[in-house]
Amino acid sequence: MLKGLGGLGDMAKMMQAAKDMQSKMGELQEEMANINVVGESGAGLVTATTSAKGELKALDIDPSILVASEKEMVEDLIVAAIKDAQVKAQERSQQEMAKLTESLGLPKDMKLPF
Repeated sequence: MLKGLGGLGDMAKMMQAAKDMQSKMGELQEEMANINVVGESGAGLVTATTSAKGELKALDIDPSILVASEKEMVEDLIVAAIKDAQVKAQERSQQEMAKLTESLGLPKDMKLPF
C-alpha cells in the first residue's frame, strides 16, 4: 500500500490499530452499561444493583427492617449495599478491560483510560 514511503506504512498500521482499539473501547463501554452487578448487606436484607460502570440501577429493601426505630441501621445497610455493588462493578470493569487489552495483544494489566 505505502511501500515506497519507508516508515509511513508502519505509521498507517499504528493509526489503524489505534482506531480499532478506540472502537473496541467504545463497544466495551456500551456493554458495561448493560452488565448488572448486585451488592448486598445485612445477609441480603438490602440489595443494590448497579451497572458495571457503577451507576445505581435498583435498590431492594426487605420490608421486615422498615421500622422507624431502626432508621439509622437501615440507612447504614443501604449505604453498605451500594458500596458493595460499586466495588463489584469496579472489579467487573477491570476484568472486562483486561479481556479487551489481552485481545489487542497488550499486557492484561495495562491501564487504559476508561
